Amino acid sequence: MPWNVKEEFKHFKDTTFGHPVIMGRKTFQTLGKPLRGRLNCVVTTGNEVTEQEGLKIFRSLDEALNYCDTLGDEKIFIIGGGEIYRQALESGKADAMILSYMKFEAAGEVKFPNFNADEWEITERAEREQFGIVYYIKKNQKTGLN
Repeated sequence: MPWNVKEEFKHFKDTTFGHPVIMGRKTFQTLGKPLRGRLNCVVTTGNEVTEQEGLKIFRSLDEALNYCDTLGDEKIFIIGGGEIYRQALESGKADAMILSYMKFEAAGEVKFPNFNADEWEITERAEREQFGIVYYIKKNQKTGLN
């Protein structure tokens, strides 16, 4: 990530802690190690990442989601990158979104994919000094999010 906003990182940790997180290989490599307190699922078609404690490797988003479903956790978070987000949205697998937006210009190559706002309902907004958070649920879906 091309920014370092401590409060946004805390929000991310507080939201995802204790739940499985699914990410692509590039996102994992950017993190450098599994996130503590969460099962880390990496989707990759290559062999650049090896399983280790707290980390499982999958060949597709569906495979990762199916595995996480067997764990019985009420929430599974897809944390990036752009290709994984795009797959989740286009396949209809995402039923809720928590999107942070920075209140400053940030350089970067990957952007969250466009989505049809008519298919989503904003359930909550929160403003912080350097960023805002928008909570969405897919219309006609029930989720564990408030």
